[in-house]
Amino acid sequence: MARKQLAYYLQNLSHDLPAGVVVFLVALPLCLGIALASGAPLFSGIVTGIVGGVVVSLLSGSQLSVSGPAAGLTVIILHGIEQVGGFQTFLLAVVLAGVLQLALGYLRAGIIGAYFPSAVIRGMLTAIGLILIMKQLPHAVGFGVDAVVDETYSPQTPSSTFFEIGDALKAISPAATIVSFVGILIMLLWETSFFKKNRVLSLVPGPLVAVLWGVAFEILTLGTPLEIKGQHLVSLPAHQTLGDLVDHLVMPDFTQWANVKIYSLAVTIAIIASLETLLSLEAVDKLDPFRRVAPTNQELKAQGVGNIVSGLLGGLPMTSVIVRSAANVSAGGRTKVASMVHGLLLLLSVLFLVEWINYIPLSALASILLITGYKLAKPSIFLDMYRRGRDQFLPFIITVSAILITDLLKGISIGIVIGLIFVMRANFKAAISLTQDGNNYLLRLRKDVSFLNKALLRQLLDRIEPGGHVIIDGSRAEFIDKDILGAIINYLKAAQDSDVTVHIRNVAGVSGTGHEVAMAGALGPGDAAH
Repeated sequence: MARKQLAYYLQNLSHDLPAGVVVFLVALPLCLGIALASGAPLFSGIVTGIVGGVVVSLLSGSQLSVSGPAAGLTVIILHGIEQVGGFQTFLLAVVLAGVLQLALGYLRAGIIGAYFPSAVIRGMLTAIGLILIMKQLPHAVGFGVDAVVDETYSPQTPSSTFFEIGDALKAISPAATIVSFVGILIMLLWETSFFKKNRVLSLVPGPLVAVLWGVAFEILTLGTPLEIKGQHLVSLPAHQTLGDLVDHLVMPDFTQWANVKIYSLAVTIAIIASLETLLSLEAVDKLDPFRRVAPTNQELKAQGVGNIVSGLLGGLPMTSVIVRSAANVSAGGRTKVASMVHGLLLLLSVLFLVEWINYIPLSALASILLITGYKLAKPSIFLDMYRRGRDQFLPFIITVSAILITDLLKGISIGIVIGLIFVMRANFKAAISLTQDGNNYLLRLRKDVSFLNKALLRQLLDRIEPGGHVIIDGSRAEFIDKDILGAIINYLKAAQDSDVTVHIRNVAGVSGTGHEVAMAGALGPGDAAH
């Protein structure tokens, strides 16, 4: 078996090696950018990408999924670091979240992603996109973290973010603004059909070009008034050897194990990271040209181990990321070797390319995150959800608003409650229907008719006019609650007073006629008429 797998991987190496290079080029700026947006050390984003590429790929059952730091977790990380009192304490929550994910995998909880309403998921991603845009605007115009801006996002006081944006617009740095504006323009051009159809240009990711533009600008303006300095540049520690790299790793603060906030944060990370992973995995399976289906429970275990290792090494929480996974598929990747190559290249980059990486302006990374945020929250998404009807739009917009007003976990919880209310409401209506044709009525029971449908049943029965003829048909019902049967029996008794003729079809538990039905309560299946 092992020999067959090795032969399979070697057979596809010519496809996986170039795909791994492309994924690395996409992942490097995103790893740095997401760490920046999360208020965490930039090096932690690289560590997460390395662990996601090497460790998770090795354990995952997916051949094309690529794991690393995700934009969907930036808000949790920002708030979490502030909540628990520091980055090292936060790392302990990441380790515990990994343990929870590992347990979920062994408990076969991989199916949980199917139980979250799609409107709520889209609302979550849209809210994350809006927050990314609000948090990155100050960096895009050169209003850095040391210039009064509070980098710890506080969802309870979202107005502080708007004050930061206002202050930033009063202190615009021309150089940073030029870098971010041109970076955004480059990425928009890269999305046009001309660039996508070009064989050479289509192989180069737009975000990488935006970063290279930022580096070129910085080098060309050295010593001039337009030079971007210090706090507005990426700052990674230089590593001469692998041992030097290990010395710069940050360990979790295990002395904080009694901090109760760590455990609630760990649960939040585990739930959101697992959900985002499962949704991404489902999307990747649909993109796979070979139509392979990844085992969800194995993926949860792999992500759990990955987050444990990432937390222990000073990295951020990770998920399977659709952006990198889609880049892997479009670049021709066929097996998990491509993801492992991307992880190894990230490791080599922090050993040999740190000098060049430190030339990257934060405004260049901000431009990438602004585009990412726009894609998550573009106006067409709001319009599409509105066109889907109130049952989809209201849970969506309430989730977006709740996340912006409170925080991610509370907002999603509120969205799920609202979403479930609409789902239950739709199911109530679908469970019982009444059709009228003149003085004739058909009351049809469908699916599972529970006691929760009792009020609806009474409302529909009240619409039947005196002297009418009604058929109560249960042939399509798989389950009828005894409370529903009781309501039908009571109606049969009352129907005599209204001169309503009732025919019962395939309603197990209701039989007899008129007064006999009321006295018998529930007999065998059959037809009853009065």
